[in-house]
Amino acid sequence: MATILDIFNQDAFSAAALTGSITLVPNSYGRINELGLFAAEPVPTTSVIVLIENGVLNLLPTRPRGGPASFGTRGRQKPVSFVVPHIPHEDSVLATDVQNMLARTAGGDAGLETVLGFLNRKLITMRRKHAITLESLRMGAMKGVIRDSDGSVLLDLFAAFGVTEKVIDFVLGTGSTDVLGKCQDVTAHMEDNLLGETMTGVHALASPEWFRKFVAHASVKEAFKYYQSGPQILREDVRKGFTFGGITFEEYRGSASYMQEDGTTTAPQRFIPAGDVRFFPLGTTDTFTNYWAPPDFWGSVNQAPNGADAEVFVAPLEPKKFGKGMDIYTESNPLPLVKRPALLVRGTTSN
Repeated sequence: MATILDIFNQDAFSAAALTGSITLVPNSYGRINELGLFAAEPVPTTSVIVLIENGVLNLLPTRPRGGPASFGTRGRQKPVSFVVPHIPHEDSVLATDVQNMLARTAGGDAGLETVLGFLNRKLITMRRKHAITLESLRMGAMKGVIRDSDGSVLLDLFAAFGVTEKVIDFVLGTGSTDVLGKCQDVTAHMEDNLLGETMTGVHALASPEWFRKFVAHASVKEAFKYYQSGPQILREDVRKGFTFGGITFEEYRGSASYMQEDGTTTAPQRFIPAGDVRFFPLGTTDTFTNYWAPPDFWGSVNQAPNGADAEVFVAPLEPKKFGKGMDIYTESNPLPLVKRPALLVRGTTSN
């Protein structure tokens, strides 16, 4: 037992080393992360305040040279506070977990590599749990309603910003539907609601059911019938993305299960329900922000997190009673926020 405890007390198991280990595991899970929509902004508090300003745009009158200029009018500002979700997670490494896995050196001493490798596998699993949780929160923000793992509402962005969700029925079960016109309705709605923001394009993440109906629609197939280059939707698998009507469409299959209080796990739940598609702008400057609050530790009070601790914080190992092993603690404090939810569009199909 003493040998095991000596191993855990090595520098390789310090908070800095463990944080470095978990940083080496990239957040590769999830399409939202890959798209890079949310700009990271560490904050020193556990809540953020966003000023909702209704700017006033009007035509400026002409004036004779040397005459008085017209006066600008101030927009009305409304501060709204949002609490940053706190997501702690615990695991442990027991002496019995590593006892028979210890590598032996020529001198017969226990080596560190196998023990550290076991701990790193624990950290990788914990890191991936934080990553899938972040993907779920970000997708919730892009749907306008952020939910906890059990489905309860954490934040309704539409209600907070006083806007109504835009829903467009593509009616894909009807062959005569003007699908191109529906796409133009999406982009036109976003352009009308930029309110000083900019965008370079529109992206769509679709459930498999909606995507299959979309690519099978007569007008979509006809549009690509004579294409000699680019995606060939009539004979290729284009689920990874193709552009139609100025919008890039791709199939999205993100899902996760939820562990309940009794230890049982629910069936995987999709982040985008069957029959839905979600549209959002690309190339914005200040619409998608991921705020990161400090971890719940004395040394981090009122300090904006930085470096590796910003996304996933790893605490120093904590000895278990009677020297049975060590507890591992990680936490994440993310608030993905869409500050212009009027730019989010939900697509459906009623047949």
